[in-house]
Amino acid sequence: MKFLQFVFVVFIGILWPCSLQAADLMGIYQEALTQDPQYRSARAAYQAAEEKLPQGRAGFLPNITFSATRQVQEVETSFAGTNIIQNRGLVLSATQPLFRMQNIVIYQQSKIEVSKADAQFVVAAQDLILRVAQAYFDVLDAQIDVEVAEAQKKAILIQLEQAKRNFEVGVSTIVDTNEAQARHDLVISQEIAARNALEIKKRTLQGIIDRFPENLVSAKEIAADLTNMRYSSMDEWVRVAEEKNFALKIQQAAYEIAHQDVKKVWAQHYPTVDLVAQYSDQTGVGGAITGRGIDLTSKSIGLQLNFPIFQGFSVQSQVREALALQNRALHDLENTRRNITLQIRQQYLNVTNGIAQVKALKQALISSQSQLDSTILGQQVGVRTEVDVLNVQQQLYSARRDLAKAYHSYLMSRLRLSAEAGELDEDTLTQINAMLIK
Repeated sequence: MKFLQFVFVVFIGILWPCSLQAADLMGIYQEALTQDPQYRSARAAYQAAEEKLPQGRAGFLPNITFSATRQVQEVETSFAGTNIIQNRGLVLSATQPLFRMQNIVIYQQSKIEVSKADAQFVVAAQDLILRVAQAYFDVLDAQIDVEVAEAQKKAILIQLEQAKRNFEVGVSTIVDTNEAQARHDLVISQEIAARNALEIKKRTLQGIIDRFPENLVSAKEIAADLTNMRYSSMDEWVRVAEEKNFALKIQQAAYEIAHQDVKKVWAQHYPTVDLVAQYSDQTGVGGAITGRGIDLTSKSIGLQLNFPIFQGFSVQSQVREALALQNRALHDLENTRRNITLQIRQQYLNVTNGIAQVKALKQALISSQSQLDSTILGQQVGVRTEVDVLNVQQQLYSARRDLAKAYHSYLMSRLRLSAEAGELDEDTLTQINAMLIK
């Protein structure tokens, strides 16, 4: 009975512990928002891309320049000798574009580029959620491996000691003792490997949150309802992904930018019309020639028309190049759409299969526990051996480990499915976190 009580304590208290000071998934994510360098880099890139809009709008605004000069000239003439002439000049000019097709296209492009940057930043935010969740679950899985190895070591040690006592009193053979010793030695090596793997997984998470993670919340029990998904069918998930997937929006924006590039190059055939104004105030003009400069003030305003006639066929070549790049962007868009459809179907199957696997492993765990209880009872009455107990015990440990990992894999598949559908956000992560801490 003591052995049975020990097994119960091991399973309840060791495999899925939860400390009051432990960090949950949302807490780790909040740390990653401020500490992850990859996400901060994406945020800086987004801030830089936002400046494309005022840059594009600048093509419609006036261009004003001011210049000032001052010169001192020493002029020698045969009839007047050396003469010092001073002159200065102030010029203020302004150009207001009235019609420049290229500027119109550039402004349209800038709006698309900002929209593309919005989608790219959302993808970076979703990627952060996925990386945090994957690293978090990897640590939990590694912890389970360590805890299972520890529990196995303790249980096998009890069996080893019991086998030695039974052999000493002559109620069992040396084979039982050797079997228990071999199991004990093997599980020690497995524990060493599991602890090394846990250290590596924690270091991976440390690279995201910039601190070494200690206590992470793990599921105390499996959520009863695993089927509460937003959409019920695979085709519905595909339809939503085609409308909302941000990777697809990025590629759509890339195609629109390539399309605008064609217009921008073609716009070089169009004339340009500008309103030009200038004010000039100069003194000492012509002094180097006449020996005595004059003061001159001028004001002008008018329209300036430029009409391109021939540029060596360079524009035609650039148009063909832009059209080819537009076709490439179109094909990339179609390829992205097909890949997203494939990914959404795969993730949907991963979720549905994960539900079935978790349910099956829950039942397998119940059966394994009953089998262990029966085997321990059989050992006490002499119809089962220590080897039988060790085998069934190993099966139970494996069932618990497989169930926990399958549950984590199922939760991760739900996050990836939401990401492919373009609906992964903090609310989705909060729901997953609630399935861990309740």
